[in-house]
Amino acid sequence: MEIQELEWRWYVLHTRSRFEKVVHEGLFKKEHDVFLPQIRVRSRRRDRRVMLDVPLFPGYVFIRSNLHPDHHLDILKTVGAVRLIGNQNLPVPVPEDTIESLRIMVSRDAGIKTGNRLRKGDRVMVVRGPFTGVVGTFARYRGIGRVVVHIEALGQYASVEVNEDDIEAISAGEHKTVYLPGADR
Repeated sequence: MEIQELEWRWYVLHTRSRFEKVVHEGLFKKEHDVFLPQIRVRSRRRDRRVMLDVPLFPGYVFIRSNLHPDHHLDILKTVGAVRLIGNQNLPVPVPEDTIESLRIMVSRDAGIKTGNRLRKGDRVMVVRGPFTGVVGTFARYRGIGRVVVHIEALGQYASVEVNEDDIEAISAGEHKTVYLPGADR
C-alpha cells in the first residue's frame, strides 16, 4: 500500500437509497469521522406543512479515512453502506476545503440548491404534478425552472412543460410501468 493511501482524507461513501442517516449514525457509533450535510425543506405532501431535514446529496455521506484495509472494511460493513466513490477501484479523496465549505453552507439558514443539470436526450420521469408517471426524453430548459419533455408515442412526439423539480432522471435500462387511468377498459 502506498504512503499516500495511508493519509487521512475525506471520501464520498455511496449509501443505499434513503439510508444516509442510518449510515451516518452507524459510522458515528463506530467512532468514525463522518459528515452528513443536511438542509431543511418544506414537506411536499399536501396533507402536511412541516419542515424536514434531508440530505444535501441524497445517497451519499462523507467519511474521513486513511484507507487502511481494516478501516475500509469496517466502513463498508456498516448497514446501508455501498461503496466509496472513485475510479479504477481506488476511492477519490475530497479536498478538505470542500468539506469545510459544505459545513459552512449547511450551518446557515440560506437556501441551498443542488443537482445535476439534465442534458438533452436524458430519459426522465415526471414524479409530481398533473403529469405524474409520464416517461420521456429531456429536450431543453425553457426559462427558470421549466423544462420541455418529449414523449414518444406511435412514432410521434408530444411535448409538455413541467417544473424542473417535478422530474427525475432515470437510467436508460430502467423501465417503469405506468398505469394510465382508463387503459384497462
